[in-house]
Amino acid sequence: MTLKDIAAHAGVSRSTVSLVMQESELVAGATRKRVQEAAVALGYVYNRGAATLRSSRTATVGVVVHDIANPFFGALMAGIDETLQAADYIPFLASSGDSLDRQARFLARMREHRVDALLLCPAEETPASSIEAIADWGMPCIEVMRHVGQSPLGDYVGADLRAGVINAVRHLVTQGHRRITLLAGIADHSADRERLAGYRHAMHEAGLDELASVDRGPLTRCAGRERALALLRGDTAPTALICHNDLVALGALLALSHLGLHAGRDCAVIGVDDIEEAALAEPALSSIATHPRAIGRNAAELAIQRIAHPEGERQRIVLEAPLVIRASSRISSAVTQEST
Repeated sequence: MTLKDIAAHAGVSRSTVSLVMQESELVAGATRKRVQEAAVALGYVYNRGAATLRSSRTATVGVVVHDIANPFFGALMAGIDETLQAADYIPFLASSGDSLDRQARFLARMREHRVDALLLCPAEETPASSIEAIADWGMPCIEVMRHVGQSPLGDYVGADLRAGVINAVRHLVTQGHRRITLLAGIADHSADRERLAGYRHAMHEAGLDELASVDRGPLTRCAGRERALALLRGDTAPTALICHNDLVALGALLALSHLGLHAGRDCAVIGVDDIEEAALAEPALSSIATHPRAIGRNAAELAIQRIAHPEGERQRIVLEAPLVIRASSRISSAVTQEST
């Protein structure tokens, strides 16, 4: 779609359309309205960069995540940035805060700026129609860590969270644990479902279906502390916690310390992501390593590949998520005695 097409549709000159797009006051109100209506009718999206008007590429990639404050996304962004920079691309980063409205605004603005591809960690409850709309724009989109629907609609890069949680439960069972609680998030999205599926599979495998327990709540360090405190003060306190992410797990370690309990001896704690702080915690935190930097590199490489070959076969890249065992989940003699 070009300015000439809009001019023909609106019955004005191309220069008049150009002035309207530049929000010039030289165009009469009625004419401006006619041009704007023609642009909407034809599906035209204004390109804000003069260079972009003359080129089909901008050497930019949009990146939309849902929680920029989480260290996981800092490491993810480092992997994306180093890969894009090496290919002479620049990333545009935005954080949706898991808001569909914010996400929609960011995607629209990135479309206006003609980014060459999108790396998207979809906000909670993102409909499939949003991913389909991006495809209709002719813009490559790689879903990262989360995907819309039961399976990715297109290109996807993530970690094998299901297998990671299965291994975490198996590890805890071998340590003698039976009351193993999963501290999950509130929302229903693919990354949450994968954790839950792994947990339920492993608990069933161990014959612990009746003891399976899922606690849902916010996913911050502070929330992890408060949620763990409430569980540990209960009548049937868990002897092990598997947390949605390391921030929640670090909060759970604080809860144990507050109660005068010791992680690994009185209650095991396992996180997800294996951020740098996990190994530095006291005691050191066991965690399911999702390798965010490697995921970022793979996602950026796939974006560059898709820009060059937009019709190529869609790819699903899932990295292993091994359990890194540290002091917070080592064998507890008290738990072993209880289980016997």
